[in-house]
Amino acid sequence: MVPDEISSRGALWRAIRREAETALANDPIGSSLSTSIFAHCSLGAAISHQIGQRLGSNIAEQQQFARVANQAFEASAELTDAASRDLEAIVRHDPASKALLPALLNVKGYVALQAWRVSNWLWQQNRRDLALLLQSESSDSLQVSIHPSASIGTSVFLDHATGIVVGSFVAIGDEVTIMQNVTIGRKIETPDRAPRIGRGVLLSTGATILGDVSIGDFAKIGAGSVVTRDVPSGCTAVGVPARLINCPEPVPA
Repeated sequence: MVPDEISSRGALWRAIRREAETALANDPIGSSLSTSIFAHCSLGAAISHQIGQRLGSNIAEQQQFARVANQAFEASAELTDAASRDLEAIVRHDPASKALLPALLNVKGYVALQAWRVSNWLWQQNRRDLALLLQSESSDSLQVSIHPSASIGTSVFLDHATGIVVGSFVAIGDEVTIMQNVTIGRKIETPDRAPRIGRGVLLSTGATILGDVSIGDFAKIGAGSVVTRDVPSGCTAVGVPARLINCPEPVPA
């Protein structure tokens, strides 16, 4: 299990390597840990390798994407900080993930989110063609399409991570959980305004959030719901179109 707080990027990486050493000792035959963990000197480098392996369709593409990702992680300590918090969030909140190493190597939503973080870094560096290429490859390989211009906080968990679409300029806060087949994007009528998702929000399977809407902190969006109006903090929205239930305070009609 991950400790309640891992104070530094180096401490988290050391914890991952200890788990890898234990795993290798328990099952030395057929292990890929030498290339996925032991060949790397940092969490950012290991994640870059995962991005290359997952997004590249051949060795040349794998190496190219890994180099680009590693460049981003080396240039921005914030990327590694965010990746660390995302990884800790998986182990804390996902009952199926009991340790750091399996979450890093096997949770495709984690790799997809870190690939987005690299594409967002490229977008901010005005390397937008390459940013959009990473989005496209992530969509094809991982079934997660997040526009590089979106804004996403940390400790975010993409659970199952199939069929997730996040459009341009969407804003997502810290500690958000997004289940499979969730769509968040703009409406044709308001193309200049994208949804804003607050802290600690749960977006359940198949939820759709569209247009100039704000989802308040710690709100919950039910499975299959379609949200086109604001959801206050702490409320649950269910149905098509979504209606509010279980609000902590009365909501004006």
